[in-house]
Formats: sequence, C-alpha cells, structure tokens
Amino acid sequence: MTGIFQSLPPWLWFVIALTALFLARKPVHLGILALARFFHQSLRLGASAVAAAEGRLQLRNREVLLAAGREATERHIEREFDRIEGAMKKELAQYPALHRKLCEQLTAIDEDYVRSAEVPPEPTNWAKAIKAVAEIPAKQDPVVGDVLETIHGSMRKAEAKALEAYRESARERHQLLKRMMPAWRSILNSLGKVNKTVSTVQQRAKVVDGHMERYEEILQSSDRAQRMLSSSSLSQFFISAFVLAIAVGGALINFHLIARPMTEMVGGTSYIGSFKVADISALVIILVEITMGLFVMECLRITRLFPVISALNDKLRTRMMWAAFVLLFFLATVEAGLAFMREILMQEDLAVSAQLRGAEVASTEGGVFWITTAAQMGMGFILPFALTFVAIPLENFIASTRTVIGLLAAFTLRILSVVLRLAGTAILRTGTLLVRVYDIAIFFPLWLEARFLRWRQQVADKVETSSTEAAAHPSTKASAKASTKTAAKASPKRSSKSSSQSSAKLQEQPS
Repeated sequence: MTGIFQSLPPWLWFVIALTALFLARKPVHLGILALARFFHQSLRLGASAVAAAEGRLQLRNREVLLAAGREATERHIEREFDRIEGAMKKELAQYPALHRKLCEQLTAIDEDYVRSAEVPPEPTNWAKAIKAVAEIPAKQDPVVGDVLETIHGSMRKAEAKALEAYRESARERHQLLKRMMPAWRSILNSLGKVNKTVSTVQQRAKVVDGHMERYEEILQSSDRAQRMLSSSSLSQFFISAFVLAIAVGGALINFHLIARPMTEMVGGTSYIGSFKVADISALVIILVEITMGLFVMECLRITRLFPVISALNDKLRTRMMWAAFVLLFFLATVEAGLAFMREILMQEDLAVSAQLRGAEVASTEGGVFWITTAAQMGMGFILPFALTFVAIPLENFIASTRTVIGLLAAFTLRILSVVLRLAGTAILRTGTLLVRVYDIAIFFPLWLEARFLRWRQQVADKVETSSTEAAAHPSTKASAKASTKTAAKASPKRSSKSSSQSSAKLQEQPS
C-alpha cells in the first residue's frame, strides 16, 4: 500500500489535495469563522471586564483623593482657626488694660478740652454808670471834664489788665492743647495696634474662606475639586521625590563619614551575608537617627504619620519629644566623635603608607589638619538634625504615591482594554482573511465550479424559453412533455445554486 502511494506522481497528489481542499471548503470555512468569532468574543469580554475594573479603580481613586483632600483641608482650617484663636487670645487678654487706658486718656483729653474753651470776659457792673456820666455835656463844666479824664485813664488801665488776663488765659489754653498731643499720639498708637490685629484677623478669615470653599467643593465631589487635587498630588509627588533624593544623598555622605571608624570598632572581617557588619552598623545608626527625627516631628504635630502619637495627651507627648530629642543629640555627638576618629585613622593610614614607601613622615603638629577634622565633626553633628526634616517630604511622598499609583493603574487598564478590543477585531478580520486565502488556494476548482454552474444556468434558461414557446402553441404535446422533463431536471440545479449562494452569504456574514 505504501509502495502504491509512493509510486503516484506529484501532479496526482496535487490534484488529490486540491480536490480534498475543495470538498472540505465549507466545513473549513465554518471552522475558521467559528474560531475567529470565539476569540473575538472572548477578547471583547476580557476588554469589558478590564474596562469595568478601570471604572471601579477610578471610582476608588476618586474616593481616596477626595478623602485625602478633605483631611488636608480640615487640617488647614484647623490650623487657621488655631492661629486666629491665638491672636484673639493674645489681643483680647490686653483689651481690658487697653480699654482702661483709652478711657483715661479720653477723659483727660475731654477735661483739657473743656478747660481750653475760650470764655469771653463779662462786662463790669459800673459800665452803665460810666455811660451815664459820659453823656453829661462837659463843655460848660470843667469839673465834669476832669472827672471824665480820670475815668478815661482808669478805663485804659482796666483795659490793659483785661487784655493781659486774656492773653494769660489763652496761653494756658494753648498749654492744655499742647499737653493733649501725647495723649492723642498714644491713642493713635493703640488704635493702630488694634487695626493691625483686626487686619490680621481679616486676612486669616479670607484664608479660612478660601479653605472653606475648597472644602465645600470636595464635599460636593465636583470634577473641579478632583482635577485640582490630582494636579496637587502629582506636583507634591515630584517635589517630595526630589527632596527625598537630596536626603538620600545626605544620608550617603553621613554613611561614609562613620563607615570607616565603625570598621575599627566592630571589626572589618565580620560579615552578614555579603555585607560587612561595620556597614550594617553604620546604616542602623543613620536609620535610628532618622527614626528619632520622625518621632520628634510627630510629637510636634508637624507630621501625622503615626496617629497614635498625635492622640497622646500633651504632657506625655512632650516627654516623648524630649526623650527622642535627647537620643538624637546623643547619636549626633557619637557621629561627631566617629568623624574625629575617621580623621585620625586616615592620618595613621597615610603615615603607614609613607613608611612603607620609605619616605619621611611629615609632622602634623601645627598643620591644617584641624580644619578638615572640625569640618568632618561639624558635618557628623549637623547631618542627623538635617535628616530630621525628611519626615515632611516623606509624609507628602507617601500620601501622593497612592494617587499616582492609582492614576498609573487606571491608565494601564485603559490601554489594556483598548489593546484587547483591537486584538479581538484583528482576530475576527484575520479569520475572514484566512477564508479568502483558503479560497485563493483552491481557485481552480472554484473557477471550474463557477463555469459549470453558469453552463447549467444557461441550459435551464434555454429550456424555460422553449417551454414558454410550447405553451404559446399547444398543438405540439411532445414538446410540452419534453419541456416538463427538462424542467424536472433543472430543479436540482437551482437547489445546488441556492446552496452555493447560502454558503457565500455565510462567508460574508462575519465581515
């Protein structure tokens, strides 16, 4: 049997394969299209599931973002009210004394003002008598003229005395008015302080109004509040990441300052895994310093990484802060000592290397090595306190990382959903393309089939034409019988043609 198969020529195998492909054309088409539709629907279901997960994640991100924004706004509002309360307590505590001082000054000013009022002098009682005497004609009686002259001289003296008294009273009034100037200045000073306090409170009130508007928008869950919080979180993320990178650089410098002395203290031959015990010890010291700095910031309520510390009473929190600060100061002092030890070790290493080279050892007494020693000790003492402030960007980084990760995850899910939809559509179109490629491979049998069907259609059309002519001339019965037989033979041809058309419709349906 195998020999028979091997003895067949290649062209016969090609014909057999082509015939087999032609006979299996419809099942293969249906199989390819069904497989393409299966993968297409599966990928669309996967895309819908990913899109639903993206929607849930966006909703969760929105809730987390609004909750974080609400908490931050509440903290800002609380701090502003605390500042307003402090300012009001500070100013209102001095208000009774200020009120009493203002009342005393106003009373003194009022009294001085009343006393400085200009009162015109009253005319004397004997002015009428002088008027009556002055009306006596003095031309006939010289005695009356002498009396009138005497009265005139007395009147001139009285006028001079009255004018002097008036000038003295005006001088006193001017002195009283001059004495009112310091009181007015003091009142203006006090009122200026009150005005400054009121202006400060008004500015704080405007800031509180801005925070309250933002808080109301967050409570309403508006899109503007979400966009504002998202942009704020992104900016805080990058800023805090930049500051943390600087802090990591400072920690590395601090590590190199104490790594060499720690080798002399704990030994340089001990290892934990692939790391030296001295390096691990130096790293632990730096991490403990950072931890103490975090505790100090938490006790001061500058950060809120640990809600338990913020919930402690003020007395216990103050004690904890001083304990953390004392430990931090002790560790900073230890680092300063290690930095001094590092400089001594470096000088010894230089001396040993010089002796090994046979060169003379330079004397370090009175040299400039104290400058580098002081600089290293200062850096070893200051860097732990500088690393304390890492708590602030660390809190912002942790708070904003959740939002950034949520945004990236939502974006990734959206891209995955689009990719799955495109892959499903591509697979469906690929199935249609494979059907066309399959038909191209068997184009010759398909061409023969089309030619055969066209020939049968032409024969059927001729038979129908002859039958209609026979019906028009009923005298020829034989021709009618022949036409009926031909029509009976043409009916299976039409059924085969309709089946071929239905298979063509099945091929075109998925596209």
